[in-house]
Amino acid sequence: MATKKKTTPRKKSATKAKAPAARKQKKTATGRTAPKGKAPAPKKAPARKKTAGKVPLRAKKKTKLPGATQQKAGPAENPQALALARRMAQLLLDKKALDVVILDVRGMTSYADYIVIASGESDRQVSAMAENVHVQLKQGDEPVRALGTEGVETGQWVLLDYGEVVAHLFLADLRSHYDLEGLWADANREKVS
Repeated sequence: MATKKKTTPRKKSATKAKAPAARKQKKTATGRTAPKGKAPAPKKAPARKKTAGKVPLRAKKKTKLPGATQQKAGPAENPQALALARRMAQLLLDKKALDVVILDVRGMTSYADYIVIASGESDRQVSAMAENVHVQLKQGDEPVRALGTEGVETGQWVLLDYGEVVAHLFLADLRSHYDLEGLWADANREKVS
């Protein structure tokens, strides 16, 4: 038979004074208890998220100027580029181009403001349309030179790059295959006839 060991009751007043100091072990920042005799590492303040150039929400205040109307910021007008696009479209029509369309892609792309798309019935016609645009734009009061051209030799898809205006001249079958108008479906269009 097992006998129970009797425990003697502790004195409450003497133990209470020493117990918290003796039992209490300080924890480090990692959650482990520090070894005896060493001071615990100082706690780091929680890191704040860095916001580059942003103002905290509590500091943001919207100020409205009296009498100022808020306008929707749209792409900047470019009348010179539009005039060039319309002139190119007219030169293409002089060579019997089909379905001439000017797409307004301002604010949608960084390489041009307007895209002129036209098609021809043969590769010779497409090459002739491109040659007419080159020759006519070099002449006049304000000559304009192309920054680059592609596809003039083959005449199936000719690209004329005039900086703010880019022209795509296609054979009719290739135009429907590549469907650039569908690619720029959100752009405003001006049909030239």
